[in-house]
Amino acid sequence: MKRHLLRTVGQYGSVLLVAIVLNFALPRLAPGDAIDYLLPPEQAGALTPEQRTEVLNRFGLDEPVMAQFGDYLAGIARGDLLVSVKFGRPVTSLLFERVGWTLLLVGGALVLSTLLGALLGFRSAWRRGTSADTGALAGVMFVDALPPFFVGSLLLLTFSVGLGWFPSYGALAGQDAQGIALVGEVLQRAVLPVATLTIAGLGPMYLVARSALVGELQEDYVLMAEAKGLTDREVRRHAARNALLPVSTVSMVGLGTLVGGAAVVETVFSYPGLGRLIYESVLARDYPMLQGAFLLLIVTVVLANLLNDLAYPLLDPRVRRPRAQARAT
Repeated sequence: MKRHLLRTVGQYGSVLLVAIVLNFALPRLAPGDAIDYLLPPEQAGALTPEQRTEVLNRFGLDEPVMAQFGDYLAGIARGDLLVSVKFGRPVTSLLFERVGWTLLLVGGALVLSTLLGALLGFRSAWRRGTSADTGALAGVMFVDALPPFFVGSLLLLTFSVGLGWFPSYGALAGQDAQGIALVGEVLQRAVLPVATLTIAGLGPMYLVARSALVGELQEDYVLMAEAKGLTDREVRRHAARNALLPVSTVSMVGLGTLVGGAAVVETVFSYPGLGRLIYESVLARDYPMLQGAFLLLIVTVVLANLLNDLAYPLLDPRVRRPRAQARAT
């Protein structure tokens, strides 16, 4: 078990290292002067040679590439990801300010889309071939084909502008609310963005859950369970547990998709999360900010998949069995 743990951590550590190298290399491999990617064109063109040298020195771009990479790794270890060009503040502090709001949206959407998608998929698989299964499949596919920005705009127009049930933008109205009132306000303003992201992640989860359970229902142990006189509920429980492995995998893989969709959703609802920060940084050509944000996303997705991989044996005993047999021999 310990050997498997070390091997798994080493594999994901290698993936993380490659991602860090790419995150460092891609901006530097792009054509053009480095200053063109740090400052807007009108500012970069107005710099004197002395000012250009000062800017390059400030960001450590006047050193050899390997020295820059060493400084980059040292900065990651210290939590120093340079200074945002647009905001004039350390990238790390800006990321920590915004990431909590995105975690609220993405975390809520991930839980809801996983639960709803798995429940609908399992229910549809158990009734496969019926009109209920066909209707659910068609409905989920239709909703999944809608772009997140369209879904968000539709929810905004319906429940905020039309019915007035929810606020139309932002995460907080002001700084006056405290305690339970503050929590209620935050949750109320997160309902529509979370609903949008949940709808965006529902389709893949439903399809995987349905396909996984349909496959399990065709296994011999299900036929044996039915022959032994187990009730439908007991048979479903056994089959659903074995179908959870691909569901958990898609859930963790979908984390990256939801984070990407959060950029669009946060823009629609003017939500002050990480996705909105990335959007603003793209418009401002704030490459230090983008590099830090992408690094944070990379680490989050890699850690999520690592935890999911380590949780496999807990979800499916068949994953544990080959290792136990190997130790016995």
